[in-house]
Amino acid sequence: MDTRFRYAAITIAVVVTLAVTLLAQRGAANNQADTTTRIVKAAQDVIAAVDGPARAKLVFPFASPQKTNWSNLPSPMYRRNSLRLGDMTPAQRTTVMKLLSAALSTEGYQKVVNVMHGDEVLKRQSGGGGRGPAFGEDEYYLAFLGTPSASTPWMLQFGGHHLAINLTLGGTQASMTPSLPAAQPAQFEWEGRTVRPLGDENDKGFALINALDDKQRGQAILNYRVADLVLGPGQDGKTIQPEGIRASSLTAAQQTMLWDIVREWSCIMAETFAEPRLTEIKSHLNDTYFAWSGPTTNGSVIYYRIQGPTLVIEYAPQKSVEHIHTIYRDPTNDYGAKIAK
Repeated sequence: MDTRFRYAAITIAVVVTLAVTLLAQRGAANNQADTTTRIVKAAQDVIAAVDGPARAKLVFPFASPQKTNWSNLPSPMYRRNSLRLGDMTPAQRTTVMKLLSAALSTEGYQKVVNVMHGDEVLKRQSGGGGRGPAFGEDEYYLAFLGTPSASTPWMLQFGGHHLAINLTLGGTQASMTPSLPAAQPAQFEWEGRTVRPLGDENDKGFALINALDDKQRGQAILNYRVADLVLGPGQDGKTIQPEGIRASSLTAAQQTMLWDIVREWSCIMAETFAEPRLTEIKSHLNDTYFAWSGPTTNGSVIYYRIQGPTLVIEYAPQKSVEHIHTIYRDPTNDYGAKIAK
C-alpha cells in the first residue's frame, strides 16, 4: 500500500475512534444526568409529601453536622436527628421507597430492603419493645443534606441499624461513600424464601481466597487477627497502610473474581453511576490490595479488606457469621468531597 494511503487510513481510524469515544462519553453523561433528574424528582416528591415539623427533620444544610450522623448502632443507642420511617404515613413511606428505588440499582435496592427485613426479624426474635435497642423496619431514617437539585451538590442519607447509605449527587457525578451495609441475622426466612443480605459478599470472598495458590495465599493472609472494621463509623479521615496481595499479582481469572466482589458494594447505587465507578477502581490495578484474616473454610468467622487509592472495603463478621459489619469508602471522595468543590 502507498505510504500516503496507509497514513491516511490510520488518521481516519484514529478520528473515528475519538469520535466514537466522545459520543460514548456524551451518551454516558446524558444517562447520568437523566438518572440524577429522576432521583431529584423522587426526592422532591418525598419533601412534598411531608409538611410541618416533620420537614425540619428531613432537610438540612449541605454542610450540616448531620452529614456525618450515621452509625451501625440501633436507636436509641445512637441518636439520629432525621425523619423516622415509623413516624410517616403509609403514603409517605411509599414515596421514600420509590426514592430508594430510583437512587439505587435493582440489586442495591433489594440488598437495602433485605437488610431492613433482617432487622424486622431481629425485632421479632428479641421480643420487640421495652427499653432496650429498637429494631425493625420502622427504625430507619431519611435526610437530605442540601436541596435536591439536578446541578448543585446535595446528599441523600438513609439508614438505621446495620445500614447507612450516604449518596452525594452533583449533576452527572455521584459518590456513595461512606456507606455501611451490614446484616443481623445474616440468614433468615422471609415470605417463604431464605434470605442472605450479604451472602454473595461472604461466598465470593471465600471463593477468591481459595482460588489463590499457596504463594499468593501467603501474601494475602495477614499474620495477625483482625476482628472488626478499622474504618467504620466515626473513623472519617483515618488512613491505614495497604496490606495483602496486589491485584496485579493475581491471574486474569482471579482479578475477575476480585472485581466481582467489589461490585457488591460499588454497584449498590444506580447503574449509570456504578459502572464508571467500577472502571475507576479497576484503573488502579497495581495499587489495589486484597487482605485476609482468619480461616479459609466457608462458614468461618473471618475478615477481609480490598484497598486501593480510591477504595476501601472491609468485611467483618462480629464473633459470629450471623452478625456481619461491612464498610465502603473512597478516601478521595467520601461525602462527595470532589463533587462539592
